[in-house]
Amino acid sequence: MTDARFEDGREAPLNLGALEAEDLVVLSSLAQDAIFPITEMRWQVKQHRFAVLLNRFRWEDKSAAQARGRAFERVQSMLVVDNVLSVSSQGIDRSEKDTILSLMSVTFEPGDDGVGHILLTLAGDGALRLSVEALDVSLKDVTRPYKALSGQAPDHGPDEV
Repeated sequence: MTDARFEDGREAPLNLGALEAEDLVVLSSLAQDAIFPITEMRWQVKQHRFAVLLNRFRWEDKSAAQARGRAFERVQSMLVVDNVLSVSSQGIDRSEKDTILSLMSVTFEPGDDGVGHILLTLAGDGALRLSVEALDVSLKDVTRPYKALSGQAPDHGPDEV
């Protein structure tokens, strides 16, 4: 029996979850350089859920696109954080409805007994800090991939996907 290789995977929408900090590293690398309008963020207080609709660069497809000489792709994905107790932001003006944000990373800062903070670091000086009672994050593709409007891959990418 041989180990599975990334190249052997079928092309299918992502639907991943992170319940541990190590899992979140994978989700963060796949969501890196995702862009989204500021209006696509929602904190559902009663459900203890924060969600954002991302236009995610398909890092997992970059090598195949280059090898086959086809366009790079993006896909709309939902990044959902459950068990959210509070949300704070820095460097984001929610009144500027035309603002487009770019996600650089998603990290977890553990506290005591599973509680902690999820930090969504944005390009520039922006950041969102979600206080959570437990780590529970998902990333799910919700549309078919589409050609990246720029036709280019972001200048930098995750070290490994």
